[in-house]
Amino acid sequence: MRLIVFIISIFIVSLTVAVFYGEILVDSSLFFKAILLYWLFSTLYSHLTIVVKKGKLNMDYGISYGLSFGLLAGPLGLFIFEFVQRFIVYFNRKYSNTADPDEFLHTFYNIGAFTLNNSIAFFLFQMLYPGFQNLPFGFWLLIIILVITVSLLSDLYLITIFTISKDIMSIKEAIDFIKSRSILDMGKTAFSNGLLFLLLMEQQWEMVIALFLLNYLVSRSFLFKSQTIQHKLERDRFEQMAYTDFLTTVYNRTYMDKIMQELNNSGECIGVIVSDIDTFKRINDTYNHAVGDYVIQHYAATLQNNLQEKDCLIRSGGEEFTIFLRHRSFQQCVELLEKIRVEVECSPVPTEYKSDHVAINYTASFGLYYYKTGGETEIKRAYVYADELLLQAKESGKNRVTAKNGTMNLPLTSRFK
Repeated sequence: MRLIVFIISIFIVSLTVAVFYGEILVDSSLFFKAILLYWLFSTLYSHLTIVVKKGKLNMDYGISYGLSFGLLAGPLGLFIFEFVQRFIVYFNRKYSNTADPDEFLHTFYNIGAFTLNNSIAFFLFQMLYPGFQNLPFGFWLLIIILVITVSLLSDLYLITIFTISKDIMSIKEAIDFIKSRSILDMGKTAFSNGLLFLLLMEQQWEMVIALFLLNYLVSRSFLFKSQTIQHKLERDRFEQMAYTDFLTTVYNRTYMDKIMQELNNSGECIGVIVSDIDTFKRINDTYNHAVGDYVIQHYAATLQNNLQEKDCLIRSGGEEFTIFLRHRSFQQCVELLEKIRVEVECSPVPTEYKSDHVAINYTASFGLYYYKTGGETEIKRAYVYADELLLQAKESGKNRVTAKNGTMNLPLTSRFK
């Protein structure tokens, strides 16, 4: 109820100021030409306005041309413009089903707030302009001051509304809200309104239309770029979700097919590794699958922490992982895997089981096939070779690295515990 009283009070005060001022400053011909152009382009701009949800209220962020119209026609002319324009937007949103539940009340707020603020700016302009007109860029300095004043008044109204609706609960939140206003948007508002006022006073209609069109094209271009960036971010996010294993957050089997196609003809030497946790079924049987999942996460994190950005880690099965090591020699690949093997063996997994703290010891085995892509051996065949080498490591006692250098046709190399 207090919110409705506050909004209606602003509307009544703005109407009172307009009526008591009692005149439109320009002749009827100029007034009607100007108001038709403003209505046309303000309606055109309305679908470019960015709407941000703040608690229960929707806030419109978009450039306002009310200042220039208020300076031209005075408070009464400004009220007429805002009243008609805001209801044009209201009925358009109702027709297009984009209106929020309190759109009618918000319309009265917009009429009252924009009329009252820009009427105050009008009176300040009339009072201060004589002192500014002889200063270098005095007109523009005054316009900037007026835009800052209008912005602060608008923020004051909104902070009051958000305090009533309990969307702002402290002075810090109020200050943060004021700080969120864009200085660039305020600059655009100042120079657009200043130019419009000067052009209207000279009745340079072609220039007025050109300025409106320029702002429209710039705003539309900005909106299009923003939407394009947003769509790209959404596509990237969905692509990342499609390629991510949710348990370990490393790449999944789907991404493995993609990266194998990319690497297959790259002509570089890579290490293809297939690895898994030894006797993993025993962990699940001894404890439970939740503990088993925690061990898998621990193993994935250990592998990832030892890799470089250009390397690729994939969860290719339950407890099985595939690694593509890039820009390393065969010996460097073997030494890295041996380092990881020892780290896994020496790093028990702390977890809970039946309300007790337990440390799970486990080991892992590795099969490494090192070769040069783009030759006779397809990467899928290299993966099969690495898988066979893993089986040999398992058959030889587990907890070991079994490797082969396919670039030199060297014999099998094994590293034991």
